Amino acid sequence: MSAAAPAAIGAKLFDCRDAYVAALEDLAATDPRIVAVVNDSVGSSKLGGFRTRFPERLINVGIAEQNMVGVGAGLANGGKIAFVSGAACFLTARSLEQVKADLAYSNANVKLCGISSGVAYGELGPTHHSIEDVAWLRTMGNITVLVPADPWETDQAIRAAAALAGPVFIRLSRMGVPALERPADASFTIGKAETLRKGSDVAIIANGTMVWRALDAAAALAGQGIAARVINMSTITPLDEAAILAAAQTGGIVTVEEGSVRGGLGGAVAEIVTTRFPCPMRILGFPGFLPTGSAEFLMEHFGLTAAGIAAAARAVLGR
Repeated sequence: MSAAAPAAIGAKLFDCRDAYVAALEDLAATDPRIVAVVNDSVGSSKLGGFRTRFPERLINVGIAEQNMVGVGAGLANGGKIAFVSGAACFLTARSLEQVKADLAYSNANVKLCGISSGVAYGELGPTHHSIEDVAWLRTMGNITVLVPADPWETDQAIRAAAALAGPVFIRLSRMGVPALERPADASFTIGKAETLRKGSDVAIIANGTMVWRALDAAAALAGQGIAARVINMSTITPLDEAAILAAAQTGGIVTVEEGSVRGGLGGAVAEIVTTRFPCPMRILGFPGFLPTGSAEFLMEHFGLTAAGIAAAARAVLGR
């Protein structure tokens, strides 16, 4: 992408759950090992079409997240590729022990699909916010953690997860995001960051719903004479350390995520920077339990906007 390219193709916003279910149905049509497991979440996971096409390959355990993860592990032991799908806040928090013991420790071939992650359920408050999930899961061995940014990357992440042996967590938002501009030969590789905009003054490292906002921030900074590099770090585990070290050689790094400022993307980047190539940093995200309000309100309130990202970049540069 050229330095002057816009952040997105048009103004249309897409629900990445649609890309998730389309990819899953496509995979299931040619691979009988693909099965879906849900916790009374067929509707919120948008798996109604999957259930219609493959009724014998969707298992609804009801509101029993621990059992759901255990069932997924059992299916994996039987040679299936289980996509375990539910609200991210419950999929990770309620069943964290099962994720640790049944999936990570056992290296089970299960794909966890955390639906409506971050603050998508804003009005339902902290019990339904999922801002800790990445921080929890990246501390475990064996689990690959993916946070796709748009429909194309969601499709690619689901296909890559299905092809990878072992547990994977895919963080899927329900908030609308634009389709990002990419070259025709763009490819997705687990563990490889994507540079969406070049720049040598400062680097903005983002993922998920924050990527297009980071691109808008970089466009605004360009108008102020600041060349900001924008890196889409959609894989948290394994991390692209080379991309981070290259970013550290600019004037500083701003990380931005729809998650906790402790232990998530920002923490992962800081671990590399502080031990290998110290540079000025700002970590944007959520500080802890959040007030109840719409997702838009929460983003604005905590500076997770193009303007807030641009301000953090200027602060890193001391301008």
